[in-house]
Amino acid sequence: MSTTTLPVTPRYSPEYRFNVQIYYEDTDFSGVVYHPNFLKYFERAREHVIGAEILHNLWQQQQLGFAVYRTDMVCHDGVEFADIIDVRTQFYFESKFRTVWKQSIWRPNATKAAVTATIEMVCMNQKRQLAPMPPALISQLSAGMA
Repeated sequence: MSTTTLPVTPRYSPEYRFNVQIYYEDTDFSGVVYHPNFLKYFERAREHVIGAEILHNLWQQQQLGFAVYRTDMVCHDGVEFADIIDVRTQFYFESKFRTVWKQSIWRPNATKAAVTATIEMVCMNQKRQLAPMPPALISQLSAGMA
């Protein structure tokens, strides 16, 4: 059995960007995004990084998927109805079981992020047990990492 040696400093992926239109249904009575919706936007962005077809095939063919293990989210500024936000995403492999995602949400023409989050994901099998990510998936996602 081989062991995985992790670098002292994580090797981040390139930054991925994903735009989301804010609809009225995403907001509270004041027109500001209801905070749990930020987690949905982050999830959509991660799905675009990995690819829906890859995630579907991983589950159907290898009975593997990803689950959120830990989330740390900070809301610095409100996001409002009709904004088109820029969800920025980077990740690194913490181990063959876990990825760490650094994500932020930016309003149009902003000089700082409105929301920032660190989200840890673990790979699990259909029995909801930790499982290593397939080497082919790690290799594919590692392309272009610094």
